[in-house]
Amino acid sequence: MVPPLSDRERISSILAAIDDKIKLNRRMNETLEAMARALFKDWFVDFGPTRAKQEGMEPYLAPELWSLFPERLDAEGKPEGWDLATIGQRFALTMGQSPPGSTYNEVGDGLPFFQGRTDFGFRYPKRRIFCSAPTRIAEMDDTLVSVRAPVGDINLAWEKSCIGRGVAALRHPNGYRSFTYHTAWALQLQLQQYEHTGTVFGAINKKQFESLRVCSPSRELLASFEDVVGPLDSRVRMNTDESRTLAQTRDLLLPKLMSGEIRIQDAEKVVGRVSEA
Repeated sequence: MVPPLSDRERISSILAAIDDKIKLNRRMNETLEAMARALFKDWFVDFGPTRAKQEGMEPYLAPELWSLFPERLDAEGKPEGWDLATIGQRFALTMGQSPPGSTYNEVGDGLPFFQGRTDFGFRYPKRRIFCSAPTRIAEMDDTLVSVRAPVGDINLAWEKSCIGRGVAALRHPNGYRSFTYHTAWALQLQLQQYEHTGTVFGAINKKQFESLRVCSPSRELLASFEDVVGPLDSRVRMNTDESRTLAQTRDLLLPKLMSGEIRIQDAEKVVGRVSEA
């Protein structure tokens, strides 16, 4: 039986409130990511603090952070004392490998399986397929990089996952999750040069990936970056987790509200608390 119009309008308002909270979380995540990227770019791409020191400008970071940056740029244009290294020298790289198709399933048997860019979301990939016999593994918080057309898109592993031939997993040996993720973002120009190198479509192999160049600052500065940006990235994860729960709740509520199994008043109270959070 279809509920009366007044009830349908209240149900619509309940669902709209959930959708509004999901949209708010998405906007918050976009802002947090922009803040983290701006900080990474200033510190490790533009070398803003070192340039400011060299030009005699006033400090714009806390003293304990400001002191970690070199006083001047060297002849190569990077901060004095920083190494110019390769991805292979500073990170652990795992190239994906696609298991036999017979091991794929949609019922949750095994690990979530990510084949390429199609599975990527705003920050985390979307579960579509599972693999019961994974061959190459990405651990939770590994940076996922698309290595076959398109080359260079990035995501972050939500959980332990199986990665196919279109994806690589990048990890810092000291566990600097945020530094690794934003380094991959800064590498996109280098990665995109491989977009049109294949005979059929773009791709980058392990040797090419490991040869990409990155600046290597001090361990103290890496740890400080993680201290500053890590909480921003953790908040993105929390918002994403909340949005996933809200989406599941919305999808479960609708049929129960329409059938009268759940009282509209009870659902309104729950959603009201969520909206205020």
